[in-house]
Parts: sequence; C-alpha cells; structure tokens
Amino acid sequence: MAASEESDFAYPLTPPFQYKNGQYNEVLLKGLDFLLAEMGKRNMRAVLVLNNYWDWTGGMSEYVAWALQKDVVDPTRDSTVTWNDFLDFSARFYTIDEAQNRYRAYINMLVSRPNTFTQTLYKNDPTIMTWELANEPRPSKVGDSQKSIEIFSSWVDETASFIHSIDANHLVTTGSEGSKGTLNSLDFTRQAHVSKFIDYMTVHLWPKNWGWYKPNQPQKMASTKQKTYNYLTEHIEIAADLKKPIVLEEFGFMRDGEKYSPKSPVKARNEFYQYVFQFLNDEMKKDSPVAGSNFWGWGGEGRTQHSDYKWKIGDTIYVADPYSEPQGLNSVFNNDMSTLEIIKKYAQKADSLSNK
Repeated sequence: MAASEESDFAYPLTPPFQYKNGQYNEVLLKGLDFLLAEMGKRNMRAVLVLNNYWDWTGGMSEYVAWALQKDVVDPTRDSTVTWNDFLDFSARFYTIDEAQNRYRAYINMLVSRPNTFTQTLYKNDPTIMTWELANEPRPSKVGDSQKSIEIFSSWVDETASFIHSIDANHLVTTGSEGSKGTLNSLDFTRQAHVSKFIDYMTVHLWPKNWGWYKPNQPQKMASTKQKTYNYLTEHIEIAADLKKPIVLEEFGFMRDGEKYSPKSPVKARNEFYQYVFQFLNDEMKKDSPVAGSNFWGWGGEGRTQHSDYKWKIGDTIYVADPYSEPQGLNSVFNNDMSTLEIIKKYAQKADSLSNK
C-alpha cells in the first residue's frame, strides 16, 4: 500500500500517508523510500497500490467524505448502516471531481518523488514494476448496472492514461478481483480491462469470503478446487482475448479450523496453495497469459499483541491481515515451514519458466 488517508473509521490505520488538510506525511514517505531502496538491493520488484475501495486504509470513502464534507459510512461503528451502504458510499468516488483531483494530486506527487535514499525519481525507479489504481476497486451497485460499469471503466481508462502521461517507464493495472468485483459479470470484467492504458489484468481469489469453503466442512475442498479452476480459467480466457497478461495477485486461505495462532496446523491451506500454484504452473508451461501470482500474505516475524488476536489502536506490530480481521487469519508466518516450502518450490518453477 503506497497510499492511505487520515481515517474517520472506527479503527483507523495510523499514521496515514495523507492528512485531511491536504498535507502528506514525509516521515512515512521516507519509509516507503527506504523500502524501495532495500528491495532494489535484493533485485525485488514492487507493485505500488494508490488507493483502496475498502475502509482499512481510509481509501475512496475518505476522499468522498472530504469532498462532500460528510462523515464516512462505517458499519463497524454504526449498527444502523450496512456494508452495502458502505459500498455505495465508497463507489461515489468515481464521479466526484474534487475527490478525483485530490487523488490525482497524490499520484502526481508520488510518481514525481525523488527517493531520499537513492535520489532516483519514482517514475525512473526500476524497482517499481507497476502502479495499481486501487485495491479491489468496484463499480457501484446502485442503479443501472450497464451505466455503472461505463462510469467505472471510464475512470479506469482515464486514470491509467493520466499515470502513463507522467510516467512512461512503468506498468499500470487495475487491482480488480475479477468478476466478483465487477457485479459478477465476466463481460464487465472484460470491459474494465479493455483500456489500452491497462497493461495487464488482475484477479483475486478468496474461497472462504465467497462461501466456497468452510473451515468446519473440510469435505468442501474438492468443490472449492473446482470453483477455483472455473474462476481462474474464465478470467484467463478474457486475458487471452484481450492479448494481455494476467496475474493472480491476491489469494488467501485460513489455517485449519480457522485458528489464528502461528502454532496451529495448516494442512488444508497447504493443500489449497499446492493446487493453485500447480494450476498456474501448468498454465505457464503452455504459454497461456498467466504471468505470476502473489499469496496473501506474508506475516513473517509479526505476531499479534493480544490473546484475542484483534488489532488495537496503538499496536506497533503488523501482520498481513488488515486491522479489521483477526491477526493471523490468512498470514503466512516465518515458522510455517511446510507452506514456505510449497511457495519456494513454485517460485523456482516460475523463475525457470521465465528464464526460458
């Protein structure tokens, strides 16, 4: 996440990159500079995400609230509103000029920023691979769906064009989940990625969140794999039709029994990871549009600070899970050796195919 906004939500992620008053957090930006400098030393590449449809970084809802001078819609704090109310509020972002102007001003600042450790402008930094418009942006569910996707697709096209106009060196992508994030329509998914300024497609995969798998019903693994196959295959077909690469940039799976402790078993997760990585490897072998994957997410040495596994304001340790989720829900920790072996094996296979 290369962007976050000072938040009015119940559990604000602090400190943010951007404050309500329009100022930017230079301390945090220097932290991003440092991260990129260290990644560059290790021959790693970054996908920098510029916004968020969801609440855990402030995101689109904060832009809307600032522009309209209204409170955010927060189901966590206010029991009278629903998550659908939140989604509707967040999607207003695409049609509010003031929100778009402020968003683009932040993008322009970041793209033009000199890294304080390497003195390289971000737009010239080879450590950066991609600018991502937002984490899981979605069209509005309100009103006519065709009109909604037209508004969304225009925003994608115009924003990606803007980024390319100020940075000719890097890729641009949407951050979309695929059809789950485009009103459950594959046609809408295609429309959202057809812009010539979008360099590759993205797709996300969340079996538990989408009701495909339940931790207390492990017998659903076979049907989960079939649904995963179907979902990925239909998106790969769109990418092939558009003649663009596609990346499974986000997929996750909980520990056995939906436990959160790093000491709890991960048999089901390993089975699912193995299936997904093997599927992608098989696709890459036959020269399909599949170009890579990222699992969600790396918890590393991070550990929750509380026995209830909740993140609390003031906590200084982070894992891969957003503050609104149990800390350890989908995290891969540094002691998950069996999972790490699977990731390592398929990363090496992908490297081998890439080198060929």
